[in-house]
Amino acid sequence: MTNDPQLYRHMLTSKAYANEQGMMIRKKTHELYTVPAFDFQGWVLERLAWRGDEAVLDLGCGPGTYLPALTQQIPAQQYTGVDLSLGMVKAVQQQAPASLVTLGVADAEALPFPDNSFDVVLANHMLYHVPNFDQAMQEIRRVLRPHGVLVAATNSQFTMPEFNTLIQRAFRVLGQTMDDNDALEQIFLRRFSLETGTLKLARHFRAVVRYDVPSALIFSEVKPVIEYINSTRPFYEPYMPQEVAWEDFITIMSDQVRRLVDHFGELTINKLAGVLIATDQGGFAAEYLRLMDQASLNP
Repeated sequence: MTNDPQLYRHMLTSKAYANEQGMMIRKKTHELYTVPAFDFQGWVLERLAWRGDEAVLDLGCGPGTYLPALTQQIPAQQYTGVDLSLGMVKAVQQQAPASLVTLGVADAEALPFPDNSFDVVLANHMLYHVPNFDQAMQEIRRVLRPHGVLVAATNSQFTMPEFNTLIQRAFRVLGQTMDDNDALEQIFLRRFSLETGTLKLARHFRAVVRYDVPSALIFSEVKPVIEYINSTRPFYEPYMPQEVAWEDFITIMSDQVRRLVDHFGELTINKLAGVLIATDQGGFAAEYLRLMDQASLNP
């Protein structure tokens, strides 16, 4: 994958997120095969104590993944969703009338909003795509109100280890080697994961809290596993050696998954996801930070 931000942006908008198809395959897979079953989007939003009148910016909104759960907390008119991809914005428009929500194409590094516009900024499963993380944080802090909160759901660096093992085996069968640090999931999670993201956010906000939720994907058939992997092709194929064709890789992966399902009756992929919440004055840390400020003024 190129390190050129413009080329990377083009890949995101023209291939990976040109439309909602790949994302919806992954979302549906998690909904159907996660054990124990639960509403991840609802769980993320429940980490906040909502008043009910917050103005929310959904940064990297995708096809509106969080919109249904959000409208249980705030009026739809308080929702603003933006994404790099026009295709994603159009997908949100299909489920939410334009008269009820505000939508647009925008870059996290140059948000088209005045200072102090939002009480909550959602940046869920997208900060690992931002080329200039520090610039994006400056923009998020700028548009947040003084007691505002950033909500950033992401995965752990240690999520889905079984997938990484299967991928490395497939590469060896194809005559290639792959270091653990080059595992496909790790490419993005080195940029922003539950572990790395905690430290990165702490450089920009006074308080950061982390919530984890372990679970597993359990498959009793091969097809949904391969559909999930195929949905990630635009992200990961450019990282693969030129000698490895995607179709050959999928053939080996399918064979491995089939053998495991036939032998054990199922394939279990352990997951660790969660959410990081950051603030300067509000949310979970409001009272503590108020006391800290008071103590500094009255030593």
